[in-house]
Amino acid sequence: MHIALFGATGKLGREIIEQALADGHEVTALVHDSAQLKLEADKLYKVIGRASDGHKVEETVACADAVIYVLSASEGETGDIVAGAEHIIAAMQKRKMSRLVVVSALGVGDSKNQLSRSARMLLKTVHRKSMEEKAAAEEVVRQSGLAWVIVRPSTLTKGPLTGKYQVSVDPSLIGSQISRADAAQFVLQQLTDDTWLRQTPVITC
Repeated sequence: MHIALFGATGKLGREIIEQALADGHEVTALVHDSAQLKLEADKLYKVIGRASDGHKVEETVACADAVIYVLSASEGETGDIVAGAEHIIAAMQKRKMSRLVVVSALGVGDSKNQLSRSARMLLKTVHRKSMEEKAAAEEVVRQSGLAWVIVRPSTLTKGPLTGKYQVSVDPSLIGSQISRADAAQFVLQQLTDDTWLRQTPVITC
């Protein structure tokens, strides 16, 4: 499978790339600066630009079979997350693509009560704007008509790939943490697995 990846320069994005390549996939990653993603591989291709640029988004998805979008406020300026979602959806619809896997975060939207009390306080202060943007992007995806899955990982850590974690849409599940390796594995599985189609599963240890 050829995967178009947005949000590739963060730690989770890099983990997704490494696992995808190890599984034999091809990856086209949109990056603002090639120096941000120093990884080089035969089946890794880079497009230089931002997700807020519709032409660059179209270039990124041109050869892809499916799309992964890792929502990250650090990828650009305020509003880029939502604009990116809109451009990605438009590009996919233009090419009649269907599968879109979005990596959001535990605490976004109706999952805010699935965080610990201390984490909820952080959301109300330090991370408030970021979470609001992710919620807005999630809503754009929900209205897209695509075959989407919105993954909400709990706090990401450097831990190893274990393949052992909880996945649920049950609002009573309180998230703690999950390794980026495990989160990346689950995200890649959603490219072909319909179990959580058009749902927002939380993943946590």
